[in-house]
Amino acid sequence: MDPADLNAVVLLGAAVLLAAVAAVRISTRAGLPSLLVYLAIGLALGESGLGLQFEDAELTQVLGNVALAMILAEGGFTTQWSAIRPVAPLAGVLATLGVLVSVAVTSGLVLLLLDVDLRTAIVLGAVASSTDAAAVFSVLRQLPVRGRLRAVVEAESGFNDPPVIILVTVVTSDAWNSSGALGIAGQIGYQLLAGVALGFAVARCGVWLLARSALPASGLYPLATLAIAFLAFAVSGIAGGSPIMAIYVAGLVLGNSRLPHRAATDSFVEGLAWLAQIGLFILLGLLASPDRLLDALPTALIVGGALTLVARPLSVLLCATPFGVPWRDQAFISWAGLRGAVPIVLATIPMSVGLPGAERVFDVVFLLVVLFTLVQGPTLPWVARRTGAALAVGARDVTIDSAPLEDLDATLLQLSVPPDSRIAGVEVAELRLPEGTAVALALREGRLFVPADTTVLRAGDHLLIAAPRDARPEIEERLRRVSRDGRLAGWYSRLPPRVRPLTATGGPRP
Repeated sequence: MDPADLNAVVLLGAAVLLAAVAAVRISTRAGLPSLLVYLAIGLALGESGLGLQFEDAELTQVLGNVALAMILAEGGFTTQWSAIRPVAPLAGVLATLGVLVSVAVTSGLVLLLLDVDLRTAIVLGAVASSTDAAAVFSVLRQLPVRGRLRAVVEAESGFNDPPVIILVTVVTSDAWNSSGALGIAGQIGYQLLAGVALGFAVARCGVWLLARSALPASGLYPLATLAIAFLAFAVSGIAGGSPIMAIYVAGLVLGNSRLPHRAATDSFVEGLAWLAQIGLFILLGLLASPDRLLDALPTALIVGGALTLVARPLSVLLCATPFGVPWRDQAFISWAGLRGAVPIVLATIPMSVGLPGAERVFDVVFLLVVLFTLVQGPTLPWVARRTGAALAVGARDVTIDSAPLEDLDATLLQLSVPPDSRIAGVEVAELRLPEGTAVALALREGRLFVPADTTVLRAGDHLLIAAPRDARPEIEERLRRVSRDGRLAGWYSRLPPRVRPLTATGGPRP
């Protein structure tokens, strides 16, 4: 390549990446997943914009699977097992039985309302039925939603990708003609179980090795951690299991283990996940052809409407009712099932194998994702309030970050007090942090100072807390309790609901 051409490519790539990073702020304020902005950038760069020609569906599928693996690894890595453990059975049922119900209902309605064959109807139903982890994480983690509901939706979005990927792969392959329904179900079951087992085993071995390794540079630990996750991906694929399920489980195990230089690994994995999202969605936008999308609009509305208004609510109803989930919570779970990269990447599978009508399927799914994300994303806060899924004012969780102090076996925690937190008005001593913990520094309105025990905290304060490494979980739990319940959190949260004092607000003192 000529140096001038290389410089032009690097310039374009850097400009696109900076634009994509800046777009995150815009999408967050609008309550939309950033994928819509990235897809728009891809369309702008494509044949109807700057004129870049890209039609390689097979390459898109390969790169898309790698990007999805990175996104799911980060999703598992940043998910607290303690949060999803109570809801894991429900999330697992939604991700398996719920997906099958959605596929069956959507495919049936598509077959009834559109002039398509059974195979195309099942492909459309399967491709559209999977919720997207990247879209769900990016939207829900910006909303003050009750922890249990957030955990259900996030865990489902992580677990339901592998079954759908397996189903679409089998339906579009020769197995459609050679295997019956039981054979296809057996393949799906084996791949899921193998993915879970191998992902867990590889990650546990990796944690054992990392804990006993003395690498010469801290920056090598994030690389080793990511390599372990992708090792689980590859081992599962070679063994005939689900690579996507394996890497998500590996991310869960790694993220909930005590790893050396954890803060550096967190930042590294998060940055790569953002890069994977940006690259994936821009690539999918490049592959789409705006000239064909208008023709696919009626079909996209029918498929999306059948899925969002009929199949998804019915699947949630059938799966959540036996667990005693109230209908209001079911309504939120149903509406929070956002679509994103996964359906569009899956829509490239029929194109890569040359399935008849595959190009039409891709256009329909691409348009479906864009249109229904535009509807569901901005309205999700309203739905959360109407269904009671939203946390009350004053109950928003606090943001806590940490950095290790290796030589002292200690850690530094950074606490940001949000405007609606009940930590506002509480004295430092009233936080009642574990022994050996010190609130070392405070930043208030641009001024740094060392807080005393009697310092009253305010909304917007940033605190630097030094603590023993082993005390970190206890400190985080204590701070979150005070944020929810105020200065009386130590006993307030243990009282029966009927006798909780109404005056214990923990608000600012006069």
